[in-house]
Amino acid sequence: MPLGARLRELRMAQGVSLSELARRTHYSKGYLSKVENGVQAPSSTLVRQCDGALEAGGELIARCRRDEPRTTVPGRGPDDDNGRNWMLHMDDQGSLWFRPMGRRQALATGAASILVLGGSGSVRSLPGEEAVAAFTTMFGHVRSLGQQSMPDVVLPTLVAQTQTLRALAADASGRVRRDLLVLASRYAEYTGWMAQEAGRTEAALWWTDAAVELAEAGGDDEVAAYSLVRQALVTMYADRADDTVALARRAYGHPAAGARVRGLAAQREAQGHAINGRASECLHALDRAEALLDRADDSDPSTRLGSTTLANPVRLTRAWCLHDLGRTAEAVDLFDRELSATPPGARRFRARWQARRTLSVALSGELEQACSMIPGLLEECARVGSATIRTDLSALSRTLIRHLADPAVRGVYPALSAALQTPA
Repeated sequence: MPLGARLRELRMAQGVSLSELARRTHYSKGYLSKVENGVQAPSSTLVRQCDGALEAGGELIARCRRDEPRTTVPGRGPDDDNGRNWMLHMDDQGSLWFRPMGRRQALATGAASILVLGGSGSVRSLPGEEAVAAFTTMFGHVRSLGQQSMPDVVLPTLVAQTQTLRALAADASGRVRRDLLVLASRYAEYTGWMAQEAGRTEAALWWTDAAVELAEAGGDDEVAAYSLVRQALVTMYADRADDTVALARRAYGHPAAGARVRGLAAQREAQGHAINGRASECLHALDRAEALLDRADDSDPSTRLGSTTLANPVRLTRAWCLHDLGRTAEAVDLFDRELSATPPGARRFRARWQARRTLSVALSGELEQACSMIPGLLEECARVGSATIRTDLSALSRTLIRHLADPAVRGVYPALSAALQTPA
């Protein structure tokens, strides 16, 4: 049965008029009629709103997902040195970009414009134990800076410090060597996240692999499990929900995964289920994630895998899953409650979730409220720069463009459109 026909069947079975469905979803009655009669193909946003309005439990979303084209994640491509080196190039305007390169190519390019993770070299300026303490402290500072500024501000520092830690580890032994390598893996993992925030998916995946290699060399196998969670995030933003669920389940079942990594994996699995409209599986995974993260040992937040802003981010993730399931009014209530508990200094974190909250507010029909939030949101986004936030801003733009007759929308839409046209 075509999706539109099934929508009409569900609506009529519940005794909901077309006018009432239009009121609940904030789409016009004429548009909904065209969808039901197969004249107009529905957007995924409309399908999610209808699913939530009719309490269809994800059935309409799942039907729509089966018919949608799938996007792909860029491959990492072989390098003549197995991809061991990565070039960070900076031009005279301060713009950065990454690309993999072999050792011979790195030597030919010269050191003036690159920082390379890999190759030989030795740094003996700090004794081992002092280096561990100093770089652990610096890592906290760099993470804090990453919450306040553009990704390109912290990437050069992260690359250089990761390389320095590797060189120090090469000259160390025993426990000091292991500590240096594990700390280097945390730097590399965060470098991958900043690369993703800068919109460089290939680099993000490469740095995640580098983090696994460094952690395994230091005897910390849990990072290998966590890397699957990071890869699941990349596939989620590429709209590959089935791959997201599969990777998250692999992380959850990894023999080295502790309670925190398993909790983060269950959280990512829930997001994949929400995208696919599998409501019951989503909510069950969220319950598992919340329980695991509540009991995880986070006695040392300086080296905590994943976000350090909240020890348990599942409640915010639950709000976003409700949004994806078309239950936007419930999502807004949960966003409002949980965002009030986030530290004001975590600008990147707050901006990301504020963007999602604003989109939920707009889809719940509160256009004036959503529009009042946009100027402050755009100001924060301009400060931190984020490819992931731009994804949600694009969805917000597509939602608001349907309501350009509304004065509040007309007042903010030009600024939103201009922000999306500005290079990340």
